[in-house]
Amino acid sequence: MGAQRITVVTGANRGLGRAVSLAAAQRGDHVVAVGRTVGGLEELDDAIKALNGTSTLVPLDLTDREGVNRLGASLFERFGRIDGLFANAAILGPLMPLSDYPADKFLDVINTNLLAIHDLYRSLYLPLKQAKQGRVLFVSSGVAQN
Repeated sequence: MGAQRITVVTGANRGLGRAVSLAAAQRGDHVVAVGRTVGGLEELDDAIKALNGTSTLVPLDLTDREGVNRLGASLFERFGRIDGLFANAAILGPLMPLSDYPADKFLDVINTNLLAIHDLYRSLYLPLKQAKQGRVLFVSSGVAQN
């Protein structure tokens, strides 16, 4: 990929993640778009191509710990580095008093917004470290969906 910046965006298929992916592609970055739905990623890929940009699509649910662990090695092997990570995948969960919050729903929020992000950073640490000025931004708010 040479001097082209490699930017990984999670939650890339809609909302804020889609907007960041398009902005990165417009400035010339190669976008590694990570999202749960293939259809949404393919629509994003079409939009990136319309900007004369390039992308790699990664259909992945970040709560798939083994998949996330493979991601870093795969990207390191292909690109040698990652220049930027915009970790945007998050869930809001039900809006209710914490005293009424079901434990299984709370665990879903913790797994997605905390544990998955920890796994993602650990997985991508080596390729991020190879960049001259690697940048990481974590956004964990279901409010940023639309």
